[in-house]
Amino acid sequence: MFTPEEVEQFNRDGYLPGPRIYTEDEAETLRVRMHEILRGKRTGAESVRNLLGDVSDRVVYQIVNSWEADDLFNAHIHNEKLCALAAQLMNTDTVRVWHDQIQYKPSLVGGPTDWHQDHPYWPIIQPADLVSAWVALDDATEANGCMWMVPGSHHWGPHKNGTIGTDDNFDPTPDLEDLPEGIEIRKVPCPVKRGQVMFHHCLTWHGSPDNHSEHGRPAIAVHYMPGHTRYEPGDSHIMEDRVEVAPGEILAGKYFPTVWEKGPVAVGQT
Repeated sequence: MFTPEEVEQFNRDGYLPGPRIYTEDEAETLRVRMHEILRGKRTGAESVRNLLGDVSDRVVYQIVNSWEADDLFNAHIHNEKLCALAAQLMNTDTVRVWHDQIQYKPSLVGGPTDWHQDHPYWPIIQPADLVSAWVALDDATEANGCMWMVPGSHHWGPHKNGTIGTDDNFDPTPDLEDLPEGIEIRKVPCPVKRGQVMFHHCLTWHGSPDNHSEHGRPAIAVHYMPGHTRYEPGDSHIMEDRVEVAPGEILAGKYFPTVWEKGPVAVGQT
């Protein structure tokens, strides 16, 4: 578990490096399974696509809900250590999965993920109390496009529907009139070792630059919801067709599995 000082750091900065969740071999097995989903050998994921579009010469592969396509990724969203740490950071005794998301930047052609916030891109859930657990399936370094964060940015509220703006130096370019006075916009690289987890708040500014290296950057993020998260329909979202509750109700059900409820919940239970 995190120490009180580490929880305070997360609350202050909006992100926190965590422990190693998987061994080298375990992370490699998940990486191989990821490639099998990409190649269509394992089906059932909500979406498999290039985030930058088919006409781009850069690639960021996204897979949504790998847990529906593969038993090991299903086990991953239930990982006891991962869920316990997420529950601690969200200060909740109930944790559900909003969805998971693989973002894979291949070597040499891996493209950027521009500066953004997550929650404004999820316009059917409230409040903005979610935490993402980002696990590297191979070393994520500055060379191959690791994530960068802006400390404290989750305190500044939603910004322009989540889009921050990104310049050619991969610096954030927000609308300063939309921000509190006196803040410091400082970007920080967040390298993550293979099998290690990095947590971030759903309003923390983050992004990742191109991968020009010889090494791919595979990672799996699970977006965890505290037990009080509600379905509040606004704009459309890919997961809305999976919702089985009425507006204003707690978002739960087989597509949003409960993975922690005062302790671990076994795979197959909600």
